Amino acid sequence: MLRHKNHLLPASVCAVAAVAVLGLANGFGIGAARGADLDQRVPAPALDETVKTAGTETLILAGGCFWGVQGVFQHVRGVTNAVAGYDGGSAATAQYEIVSTGTTGHAESVRITYDPRIVTFGRLLQIYFSVTTDPTQRNRQYPDEGPQYRSEIFATTPEQAAIAQAYIAQLGQAHVFPRAIVTEIGKDTGFYPAEDYHQNYLAFHPDSPYIATFDLPKLAALKKVFPDEFMSDPVLVTHTDS
Repeated sequence: MLRHKNHLLPASVCAVAAVAVLGLANGFGIGAARGADLDQRVPAPALDETVKTAGTETLILAGGCFWGVQGVFQHVRGVTNAVAGYDGGSAATAQYEIVSTGTTGHAESVRITYDPRIVTFGRLLQIYFSVTTDPTQRNRQYPDEGPQYRSEIFATTPEQAAIAQAYIAQLGQAHVFPRAIVTEIGKDTGFYPAEDYHQNYLAFHPDSPYIATFDLPKLAALKKVFPDEFMSDPVLVTHTDS
């Protein structure tokens, strides 16, 4: 059996792993790693942030295990940092072993710092829904279960919340996904960086069975679906800041 953090994966998942890894040769993932066909470009949001002339912005996304979410956005042009961590709970419980109980309110999240002159909030959401998370799974992402693996956008500004709400409504009305979108829109109440050993996990452990099965297909999908936004060299975390 494979062990992902605190989760034991049944033998059937091992079989899926072999298929998914083979599928990378074709440039996209197969099986469970694809979720809701996570290698298709969904429509761009009709509403996006106002044009900025300088500075960086911050976006916090939760979409399953933070290894894969971080790994994808570290390869997006315009992203200057992507830190794995926790949002939705208190500082006192922002520790992996406690968050893993699913009782803290936290979700495994990634704080993305980006240059809006290069990549907009709306485009980052488009990437999120296209190749990063299956927004139709409630409180889980393959193969991880629990509210700490929920799909959620933690808005850092009222503008972000309004854009995210409009975008989810837009995708729902267009029936882009085969089931209803359950991605939540929350408010950033405090982001807490995860332990050092979780940072840059995809970049440092590409041979991990979990990474090969569930996360490398997402990275391959990013390159396939968003070639103009894909960067070969990831922006690695060198400091987290609290």
